Amino acid sequence: MIWRHEVVSNLSAQWSALNQEVVTCDKCPRLVRWREEVSRTKRRAYLDWDYWGKPVPGFGDRAARLCLIGLAPGAHGANRTGRMFTGDSSGDTLYSALYRAGFANQPASEARDDGLCLSDVFITAIGRCVPPQNRPNAQELDNCRPFLVRELAFLTNLQVVLALGHMAFDGYCKVLRQQGVAVPKMAFKHGAVYTFEPPLPALVACYHPSRQNTQTGRLTPEMLDTVFQDVKDLMHSL
Repeated sequence: MIWRHEVVSNLSAQWSALNQEVVTCDKCPRLVRWREEVSRTKRRAYLDWDYWGKPVPGFGDRAARLCLIGLAPGAHGANRTGRMFTGDSSGDTLYSALYRAGFANQPASEARDDGLCLSDVFITAIGRCVPPQNRPNAQELDNCRPFLVRELAFLTNLQVVLALGHMAFDGYCKVLRQQGVAVPKMAFKHGAVYTFEPPLPALVACYHPSRQNTQTGRLTPEMLDTVFQDVKDLMHSL
């Protein structure tokens, strides 16, 4: 008989091993050079920061029913702080919405030691290193995909995947296809919901909370609140 605490302990060890593999990964020379260059030159406002400058692991509640998938770390956000969507305007928008929806204990995410805790949500990305012009190439995303596959497998309570942006949406669909799932043609449309045969989680599409999207009004706080309410309703119905 395998006792529950042994199962939990084993899964915790697997998470630790995965995160160690993520932060030490150097498979993509272009990204290694860029993330380190950004960390050396820094932004004027953060000259006193010791930039993270490594691949960024996922963050959140490992018992979560909801997984948020973004594109990649921001140059002076997660690449600086070492935590997904932390320290830039995208994170400001996202975490304030998570707080309003009851998924976070505070509305801001500024540093890894700022006391932020997430409940029922885990945050990750299809790419773990900051890419030049926010554009990882196909091979770089292929190199990163196994990390996402393993995270999703470890999230044993998962009911909903929320893809933040078109590239994250496509990246998650590639994960499904690589696992042999017959994924139908699905259009990326903000607020769209796609369901699969159990035990696969539902997929929800959302515009990325980038500065470009929020400043142009393409994504408003009200739109983001509506998405999270729809996600909560979906979780309750599954």
